Amino acid sequence: MDLFGETSNWETKLNPILRKYKGRTHPLEYHNTYQLLIMVILSAQDSDANINNIAPILFEKYPTLNTLSKTDFETFLPYISKVRNHVTKAKWILEIAQTIKNDKDIPLTMLELTALKGVGRKSANVILRETHKTAEGIIADLHVIRVAPRIGIIKESKDGNKIEKDLMQVLPKNIWSEIGMAISFLGREICRPKPKCQECLLTDICLYYTTEVA
Repeated sequence: MDLFGETSNWETKLNPILRKYKGRTHPLEYHNTYQLLIMVILSAQDSDANINNIAPILFEKYPTLNTLSKTDFETFLPYISKVRNHVTKAKWILEIAQTIKNDKDIPLTMLELTALKGVGRKSANVILRETHKTAEGIIADLHVIRVAPRIGIIKESKDGNKIEKDLMQVLPKNIWSEIGMAISFLGREICRPKPKCQECLLTDICLYYTTEVA
């Protein structure tokens, strides 16, 4: 495969953002694995800020997966009514709650997580990273989809699964857990759709900067 980064030492090149963002928690303001799982599902096609806004009342009403498993669709739906695609997400979440029932039984492997309704590889990677499990992939959210090709690590694609697969081929496994979130934070803070290159730590290795700005 003709990838930009095949012969490059990307671990060293990306070390400035790995150092800057290492261990920083995801912007979703969760307090346990149960909350993280529900919020990750709700955040698909929506903003983290919106999910953070509705979470306190939601989890006050449903503090555990077990309490959620005992409710019904009509009672639950108003608590997530401000979330995009909330009807479908409500069905997914209630099915998960009724299947798993207890917080301690939430699965924490890629295979088991992606078997749950509403949990794709991106969501599973976030959950594995935030719960400090061994990475089985690389987070490829909308920020990573934009920023990784811009840096020049891989080629551009709109497909998050392809972006993840290409990154996994180029980047060593020992940085998988942190690098997706590091690139995501870079995209959230600096490498915006209109990038603030003057504030970036990667201008010396960035394809976009060296070809479009410098």
